[in-house]
Amino acid sequence: MIRVGVIGVGTVGRAVVQILEENRSIISARAGDEIVVKSGVVRDLSKVTDLSIELSQDPYNIVNDPEIDIVIELMGGIEFPFEIVKKALQNGKAVVTANKALLAYHRYELQEIAGEIPFEFEASVAGGIPIINALRDGLSANHILSIMGIMNGTCNYMLTKMMKEGVAFDAVLAEAQALGYAEADPTFDIGGFDAAHKLLILASIAYGIDAKPEEILIEGIKNVTQTDIAFAKEFGYTIKLLGIAARDGDEVELRVHAALVKEAAMISKIDGVMNGISVVGDRVGETLYYGPGAGGNATASAVVANIIDIVRSGKRSPMLGFNHPLEEGLRLKNPDNIRSKYYLRLRIADKAGILAKITELFANHSISVEAMIQRPFAQECAHLLISTHEALERDIRALMGELESLDAVLETPCMIRIV
Repeated sequence: MIRVGVIGVGTVGRAVVQILEENRSIISARAGDEIVVKSGVVRDLSKVTDLSIELSQDPYNIVNDPEIDIVIELMGGIEFPFEIVKKALQNGKAVVTANKALLAYHRYELQEIAGEIPFEFEASVAGGIPIINALRDGLSANHILSIMGIMNGTCNYMLTKMMKEGVAFDAVLAEAQALGYAEADPTFDIGGFDAAHKLLILASIAYGIDAKPEEILIEGIKNVTQTDIAFAKEFGYTIKLLGIAARDGDEVELRVHAALVKEAAMISKIDGVMNGISVVGDRVGETLYYGPGAGGNATASAVVANIIDIVRSGKRSPMLGFNHPLEEGLRLKNPDNIRSKYYLRLRIADKAGILAKITELFANHSISVEAMIQRPFAQECAHLLISTHEALERDIRALMGELESLDAVLETPCMIRIV
């Protein structure tokens, strides 16, 4: 019998306990042993009264319990969970976590601490989609050329509603909060940070890149308006929040941002709260992974799959899928050196000479305009919508600074990258 302790009996933790109890027969058959939840940890004991397991408020009760074989960490956060997981590993216990923030900052330290002790984290990226195992195992014969994905269901739900129903950003955010898709403070989701943490985990497995969130390009969706939606539709695009990892020679670029994506692309067809991740390998070509990226049952499904895998196969290491440097000489690309096409939205005073001045600034920064549309906005002002040919990130940012300084530009310019 394998005994499990669950630290964080919230939505996902409760679902883990229920799956292990209700699907006990099939899980035992697949694992080759019986798996039992011995105890759990919860912040407020009064909120969990319907589960037949021991409960406490102290995570150390689980990590120091000699009868516990596998510790499930589901409490969220970074530094305190790191100390708890480290202690569990030091005590020789296998660990399963869904904590992407923990791994975004401490994945390499945890791999070193774990050594030969099983440490699994499938649920940390894209909920019920088995993308970790796909990268680490199924595609292990490939050099990974690129990863591009919708990794945050909250943003995807909001952008889908904005694209398909014409709902304004503030209204759809309120709706997402009412439905439980967005938190009361939605910054982590709409600011792109949740997706960035997931991208960093995937990039470690694919490239061996040890980057922190502060080192990569991260932008969210809060500046997307119905004006941008209209432009996207007119030119055959949809707008998605994407996490992108791509190899360029001996560099890897990592970025999370809203993007205009061609409507014909498979990734553009992933709507609502669903997630989808495209992975391109040098041998297999493109593979696409689609499914629910969050929610109690979907995430718990991945957690329980990791538990079964540990019980069935015993020791499984290394945690990230490689023992020595994966790609010699591979390094993180400076975000300033990323190349992309861009869409810019400017609100300008509708007066003579302003278009000539704006196009002069584009030329000064060696940025070529692909398309330009002027739309009336209000009395004596207009929206100027511009798409560019490929340019350097540093150049587009310098251009935006100069545009904002013009008296005729009436608000901070908005920029969205084109994929």
